[in-house]
Amino acid sequence: MRLCPSYLSFILYNPVRKALTNRDAIMKESGITALSTVLEVGPGNGFLTEAMAKMARRVYAVEIQEGMVKKLKKRMAGLHDKVDIILADIASYDIGHEIADAAVMYYSLHEISNQRDAVINISRAVKQGGTLSIYEPTIEVSGDEMSRAVKLFEDAGFKREAGRDGLFTRSVRLRKTAGSNQ
Repeated sequence: MRLCPSYLSFILYNPVRKALTNRDAIMKESGITALSTVLEVGPGNGFLTEAMAKMARRVYAVEIQEGMVKKLKKRMAGLHDKVDIILADIASYDIGHEIADAAVMYYSLHEISNQRDAVINISRAVKQGGTLSIYEPTIEVSGDEMSRAVKLFEDAGFKREAGRDGLFTRSVRLRKTAGSNQ
């Protein structure tokens, strides 16, 4: 597992990253609206969580590192009524069945050591017809690695709708199909 340690969290939330990353576009691509309940896996210190909490009805943020959770709680203090911060490994934590309209993994899938079990729990949490958006850094995640991860979700009942390889980020959006029964 290649986790970004919490003491380096300043690189995850800084003015340059905010300037180079269009968080509104990520939410739009992910199908997040004012009525959405969102599962965010690996929120770190809240770079996307903050924007999602301002937009969505509710955000479930599942983070494995206690240090990141502490930083996330501070950042979400004014939005605590819309964000549930959960200290857990998504691979071993069943957050619930069909609770999320959308799930977002922003630069976090490559940090999950047990991707198969994580896929099961994420798949259970996303409602039929809901979306899953995965964003990964091109410097750390090859096209083949991304394809293998996407295949795990496809095997769990998701269908790929869109994807792209940018200079810094690979992304894919999937939709949970009516026939899946995770």
